[in-house]
Amino acid sequence: MDSLHRLLPWQVFTACGAALVLLCLFLPDGLVRAVLVAGVSVASAVATTVGARLHRPQRASAWWLLAAGLMAWALGDVSYTVCYTWLGWDTYPSVPDVFYVLAYPLIAAALLRMARQARPGADREGVIDAAILAVGFGLLSWTFLVRPALASLPEDLFAGLVALAYPVGDVVVLAMLVRVFAAAGHGSRAFGLLAGAAVFMLLADALWQYADAYAGLDDSWIDPVFMTSYVLWGAAALHPSMRRLSDPSPSSRHEFSPLRLAVLTAASLLSPGTLGLQLALGQQPQGWAVVISSAVLFLLVVARMSALLGRLREQTALLGDLARTDPLTGLLNRRSADAALERVRERTRREGTALVVALLDLDRFKDFNDTRGHPAGDRLLVGAASAWGAVLAGTGIQLARWGGEEFLLVASGWETGRVEQLLDDLRAVVPEGQTFSAGLARWDGQEATDRLVARADEALYAAKHAGRACSRTAALRREGEPVHPAG
Repeated sequence: MDSLHRLLPWQVFTACGAALVLLCLFLPDGLVRAVLVAGVSVASAVATTVGARLHRPQRASAWWLLAAGLMAWALGDVSYTVCYTWLGWDTYPSVPDVFYVLAYPLIAAALLRMARQARPGADREGVIDAAILAVGFGLLSWTFLVRPALASLPEDLFAGLVALAYPVGDVVVLAMLVRVFAAAGHGSRAFGLLAGAAVFMLLADALWQYADAYAGLDDSWIDPVFMTSYVLWGAAALHPSMRRLSDPSPSSRHEFSPLRLAVLTAASLLSPGTLGLQLALGQQPQGWAVVISSAVLFLLVVARMSALLGRLREQTALLGDLARTDPLTGLLNRRSADAALERVRERTRREGTALVVALLDLDRFKDFNDTRGHPAGDRLLVGAASAWGAVLAGTGIQLARWGGEEFLLVASGWETGRVEQLLDDLRAVVPEGQTFSAGLARWDGQEATDRLVARADEALYAAKHAGRACSRTAALRREGEPVHPAG
């Protein structure tokens, strides 16, 4: 008895529903079986409503839409039982079709709402994926379900439109299910139950249409398939993980996974596959339907490739920025600064202009970190980089983080005296009342960039020994000193 008390509502509902599905397998066609199917359908709609009220998800609108769609379907089952099984009507279309056709847009809207909640904003890739599957399965439905069903109907436009609404509704629901998978994609139990419910519903509906189009086929075993979908709908709503189903999903979920590739590949092959199946069955091929669907699928695949290339370009640019810049300050990192300095040196050689580099080192930065903490030290580095960037804007001077609390300044076309004045301006805007020492070196027209920076570093140490908060300039290469040429 204690173990029964520990069962969760979704487990109780699933167990009872599974028992009723098994019971349906052994019941003959008739009023009792029809009432059983309609009862489980109503229970599914009620369970969805109870689940939405019990778990109170932050984004509950999708679940209320789903409950409305399932209630419309349940009303269709109830009216079908009354009209056809009890009263013996034989007219088509009739009252049940109103509720059945109404259920499709409500269920599709619920799934679309879940997809948009899981991935706010534009979802071009999800839309294309859904369209690829819709076109592929739409061709299958048209070839093997819609055309035979329309051919068996009397020449009644309204009846034809109602008959067409069922397979179209199935394709739309399938497309929305793909959008939910593309947007959410997480492995929660509620998502698995929801996907299973939609798949069983579409399977049962397709089997029903197939049995209706090809008279004489036994359709008594289709009811348990419908009932399975009803049970899964209710179980999905009652499962606690339904709260997270519509939560915005991490961007990592939107990767082009092997499963996604396999599904889209299979959907793209449905068009030639349908043609091959018709030929194998000795049927008259639907040439124009295959041509149109193939062309649409080709364009959708091209659009999907374009989207993937666009994402690849964005990620390449992002990786390039990460490789070039310092993640804390956003300035050029040391590797990029080395390359930039080499380019500036070559340009300076061609143009015959001056080139001055300066190494800036925040004074007593270790003490600042030890007394105020590393987060404060990071804020100082970021603040200094931002303040210096504002002063240097429009000057053409490049600033990079050289390492730790050191920064490299590259001034092309500037003489040493102007750079020293500029450093005084930079020293005045250092945040937190801090200061920096600087060492300058003017390129001698021959030396390599590493030697130029080394001389600036020597000048920096001279500034430190001179009491900090000052600048020192390295002397040009003395006569007889090795040149250390570039290369």
